[in-house]
Amino acid sequence: MSKTFTPPQTEDARRELEALGLSKDQLPGAIPRHIAIIMDGNGRWAKAKGYDRSKGHAAGAEALIPIIKLCCNLGVEALTLYTFSTENWTRPNSEVGFLMELCPEYLRRERQLLIDNNMRFRHVGKREGLPQTVLDEIDTTLEVTKDHTGMTMSLALNYGSRAEIIDAVQSIAQRVTDGDIKPQDIDETTISDALYTGGLPDPDLLIRTAGEMRLSNYLLWQISYAELWVTDAYWPDFSCDHLREALRNFAGRNRRFGAVEPR
Repeated sequence: MSKTFTPPQTEDARRELEALGLSKDQLPGAIPRHIAIIMDGNGRWAKAKGYDRSKGHAAGAEALIPIIKLCCNLGVEALTLYTFSTENWTRPNSEVGFLMELCPEYLRRERQLLIDNNMRFRHVGKREGLPQTVLDEIDTTLEVTKDHTGMTMSLALNYGSRAEIIDAVQSIAQRVTDGDIKPQDIDETTISDALYTGGLPDPDLLIRTAGEMRLSNYLLWQISYAELWVTDAYWPDFSCDHLREALRNFAGRNRRFGAVEPR
């Protein structure tokens, strides 16, 4: 659940908050602590323009940069991006190969962005199966940003929520076997802490592009009370204006978390 929002004290933040056009009464609940995005439609964007699918993925990587900057300026605590799912390995070898080359290239190129903005990087997903070139860039980025105190930017790479839950259950079961905890002591916090996202607040807002109305095995435990916002825009066309629209929509929702609204 959201805590009271404290606007960042920078000129860029002031301008971005003003651009949302929200009242002071709306503002405390307007900025999600954690935004999760399913970045869908790269291939369809490329096909519509007569390009190879790889060009859509490259354009999608470029579309990330202004979104990351805007979230950072607005004081979002965590941004988690669905980059490559465990199911995506079934795609053509040429496409998978391109994505596995694009990922380390992107991390190398944009690492300075994380450093300059005090952002902390996090990998959410399985390491097993990822090429060493990808793991090396992940580890370098983790190391150089580990002490940062700003927004946590997570790439859900080689990620699947069911696999994540299985890994969490196995790790908790091992703790029980080792005598660290008793079965009756297992609660929601125990499970949340054992997930790949352990330590992060649950997403308040889940954004999906390209008009698809499904969750695609993404953060199934964590998004129990997330607000959903879907746009028909393909991810390479997703802009800061789209994000502002999603935030204005989010600010207008009544989040009761299962309770009854007081009369």
